[in-house]
Amino acid sequence: MKYTEEHEWLLIENDIVTVGITEHAAEQLGDVVFVELPEIGDLVSKDESICVIESVKAASDILSPLDGKIIEINESIVDTPSLVNDDPSETAWFFKMEASDMSPVDEYMDEAAYLEFIK
Repeated sequence: MKYTEEHEWLLIENDIVTVGITEHAAEQLGDVVFVELPEIGDLVSKDESICVIESVKAASDILSPLDGKIIEINESIVDTPSLVNDDPSETAWFFKMEASDMSPVDEYMDEAAYLEFIK
């Protein structure tokens, strides 16, 4: 897994990338009450805002970590946004994308670097 400075996690399986937010981000947001996801088939660019998360404390955007195409979204977090707080690292993933360029993945942190980053 890789981690961004925006507190997203990336699970990389060949050229398919699953994206969610970290436990740290979920804790900082507080109780999540709304999630807006991209559409399947959307073509997205790295650093483009493609999801919105609203909590009782704040609203936040999720940025696309890579250029690519959205191939799957997690409807369960739209129906039950509290899943983001309950299990941000597993069942509450946001979307899967087929990356058109994997080279930016090297810029992202591994778990040890991310844990150091959030200290």
